[in-house]
Amino acid sequence: MILRDLIRRSGRSLRSAKARTLLTASAIAVGTFALTLTLAASNGAQHFVNKIINENFDPAELIVAADKTVFGRGDTSKPREYDPSFGSSTSSAGATTQIKRITDQDIASIKKVKNVEQVREDITVNLRYLTRDGQKKFIGSVAGFSPAQKPEIVAGSIPKPLNNQRVLLPEAYVSALGFKNAADAIGKQVTFVVAKPVDTTSLQQRLASGQPTSAEDLARLSTTNSVSQNYTIAAVMKKPTTSQPGTELYLYIGAEDARALNDITTQGTDNYRKYNYVFVRITGGEKEAILTAAQDTLQDKGYLARSVKDTQEFLTQIISILQGIVAAFAFIAVIASVFGIINTMYISVLQRTREIGLMKALGMRNRDVGRLFRFEAAWIGFLGGALGSLLAFLLGTFLNPIITKQLDLGQGNYLLIFKLPEIVILIASLMFISIFAGWLPSRKAAKLDPIEALRTE
Repeated sequence: MILRDLIRRSGRSLRSAKARTLLTASAIAVGTFALTLTLAASNGAQHFVNKIINENFDPAELIVAADKTVFGRGDTSKPREYDPSFGSSTSSAGATTQIKRITDQDIASIKKVKNVEQVREDITVNLRYLTRDGQKKFIGSVAGFSPAQKPEIVAGSIPKPLNNQRVLLPEAYVSALGFKNAADAIGKQVTFVVAKPVDTTSLQQRLASGQPTSAEDLARLSTTNSVSQNYTIAAVMKKPTTSQPGTELYLYIGAEDARALNDITTQGTDNYRKYNYVFVRITGGEKEAILTAAQDTLQDKGYLARSVKDTQEFLTQIISILQGIVAAFAFIAVIASVFGIINTMYISVLQRTREIGLMKALGMRNRDVGRLFRFEAAWIGFLGGALGSLLAFLLGTFLNPIITKQLDLGQGNYLLIFKLPEIVILIASLMFISIFAGWLPSRKAAKLDPIEALRTE
């Protein structure tokens, strides 16, 4: 029998039992619905992670540290021998971890590695406050600006290079600092006030001599240790949607300015010129072979080096694990529906025994009878897959704007991204599973004796 005729006949057979067909297809649709949404969420999360990486990191850079703990790989269960380059890191649970940091000597050593073009320290300075004439004081954090960052600018422009005490101001500070609008802030100055480290020797002498040590006195001492610096606003940044969590209100200044500001706040302390990690740009690092060679060399020197790709894979792995759990439950629903197909097809064979006998009596081969029932199973898989995917697409399209607004993902960033090739592959896979599920009932139909089948009441 011609293949096209078999497909048409299988479709007609299913239409003659619409209720049974729809119920069986609906069982498949439940699992397909969940799988389609899981794939869409995976695509959306992957897209968002890629956007964060692309807009904040240079693919030719390596993140280099002197301690595994910086990358969450250190063993914190055993005592560590003291090292003068240690710094402290506080976990979310409030526990303090000692971290060996990058020093000036380390930076000099890193610069000697082949193809190292530039070493940029990771610097964040917590201001005592920032303000401008006649305005209130606000807390703030200042970080060194990476040339790889691509913030959306509301007003002004980013100088290349960003230096000479110019600053990129987050949009949230515009009205707070009394500017009419973002354009009004361009070219104006803001004042950064940072705290110099307290001279512990002088404080001890004060205490030893019996001089006043009240809270007010200590506050005055703290104030005299403050340093003010004026910065000119070069650009105003729109509220970022793809920034690293916790950096949404960071003010950005040039690397040299950040280093100078950091020196003021750490000079005379154990933190002076020490960094948790540095960014190392590799000449030609866009090529994986060159970047990997530099990464291996740095690791041979005893440093920990992570590429942007490594960071991206780490973030993606976390997302994949979470969504794999959801996909597993959805797959279980699909497997459960397989038994529904087997049951439906067996009932169909029993109800159409005389019809099968008649088809064989008129010359239909056993092979064609088996194929007829397998095509019917494939149709059920197609209907269930198409129905589940369509419902997931419609619901996702409706929910995307709501989710974007609730999660503040920014315009054009959707949590659910549907890809047609993935949906087609999913439906095709379900059809294959359905054919497999219909294999045993189709064999039973193919092996029926036509004479015995015609005698069936």
